[in-house]
Amino acid sequence: MSFNHLGLDPRLMKAVGAMGYTTPTPIQNQAIPLVLEGRDVVGIAQTGTGKTAAFVLPVMQRIPAKPGGVRALVLTPTRELAVQIEGVARDVAKHTRHRVAVVYGGVGYEPQRQTLTRGVDLLVACPGRLLDLIARGDCDLSSVEVLVLDEADRMLDMGFWPDVRRIIAKLPASRQNLLFSATMSPEVLKIIAATLDDPARVEVTPATTPVEAIAQSVYPVGNKDKAALLLSIVREHGLKKVLVFTRTKHRADRVARVFDRAGIRGAAIHGNRSQAQRQKALESFRAGHVHVLVATDVVSRGIDIDDITHVVNFDLPDVPADYVHRIGRTARAGRSGTAISLLAPEEHGQLRDIEKAIGAILPCEDHPGFTYREERIVPDPERVAVSDARPAREGHAGAAAANLGGSKPKPKRRRSDGRSASGRNGVSGASGANAAPLVADTDVRAASKRTPSDLQPRQRARRRRPPQG
Repeated sequence: MSFNHLGLDPRLMKAVGAMGYTTPTPIQNQAIPLVLEGRDVVGIAQTGTGKTAAFVLPVMQRIPAKPGGVRALVLTPTRELAVQIEGVARDVAKHTRHRVAVVYGGVGYEPQRQTLTRGVDLLVACPGRLLDLIARGDCDLSSVEVLVLDEADRMLDMGFWPDVRRIIAKLPASRQNLLFSATMSPEVLKIIAATLDDPARVEVTPATTPVEAIAQSVYPVGNKDKAALLLSIVREHGLKKVLVFTRTKHRADRVARVFDRAGIRGAAIHGNRSQAQRQKALESFRAGHVHVLVATDVVSRGIDIDDITHVVNFDLPDVPADYVHRIGRTARAGRSGTAISLLAPEEHGQLRDIEKAIGAILPCEDHPGFTYREERIVPDPERVAVSDARPAREGHAGAAAANLGGSKPKPKRRRSDGRSASGRNGVSGASGANAAPLVADTDVRAASKRTPSDLQPRQRARRRRPPQG
């Protein structure tokens, strides 16, 4: 199906052509007609699947391009994501003559106030700065016809919901409501249910299903060896577009400095950087001047760069859905990609939860020639991913399990007599179908050499080393 069949008018069709779109993605194909009908919509799709255009195109067809106040309001949790949405809206506005603006914190207040004074049809905003503008009488939302909450689950995670409620209270009761996100937790839907009117639900893929073009693997490594191992992998394979995720801002800065000192251009983006610094780092990474970009989860969903070849989990996330969001930054626009996770001994609980959520076992890899200084703990190659052994598509991480929870027991280390602290033959004492027993071994290849024949083949993620070049 082409965009011609979705109900977009000639102005929007010109915008589609100018933006290089040829065939609508599944989320665009299903959501655009519903939005054009005026329905409330809850849209769930993976990152990199065209969610932004799925609401920007029909919303800009529905609202008038004339004076009268803000007609469409898009709320989003991060500055990067706000800038990305504004960019798509401006591309469309070249053909529809709508006035588009974006407001967020970390930059000057006065230029944003002046922009609103001149008139805006579609406003993209982060909640904090928008409330400041409202409180000072510089933003009137009484004419809003369409409200879009983008990455609604992330706004809940980041504590923005009290602000969002305050903003919603300023809007007309009669309006169209659109929720778009890579995941949509029951908590979000419960909180927002009172504002929705018979919403249509569009779920293109389960929220925790990784993009199937991504080759995923795990490198067991001690925490202090992580930076050196990652540097060795990047250098040996000549990787030029690597996105690295860390748990904290401090670790992001430290990892970026490791690459800079090694002569490989790196940069870090996180909440402590100014908007100008973050935007400069993103643009340098997009242009290829920076080869390794290190980020925290707070800004991850605003990274919209199509040609990232590798995503690295320097630290495994605590929430399995964040794993899917992270690795979804690669394999965009029909490309393939690679996701590498550096697994410290204390992170096996997170690995177990991730494998349960995506319904697949992630294969272990070793980096030949690298000298590991710290003890490593290798996951048991015969572990299973989910209690009902739901099969994943062969060669890839498969469909998501519904339950993303689960405890995170600390891995047991091998005792001096060669046995684990709670089991026999080097395997921890975890039990049950969901357990992820741990094998301590100094050679990953020796511990996982049985994997191709012994592991259930439909529960294995594809084994592939990072391509050279």
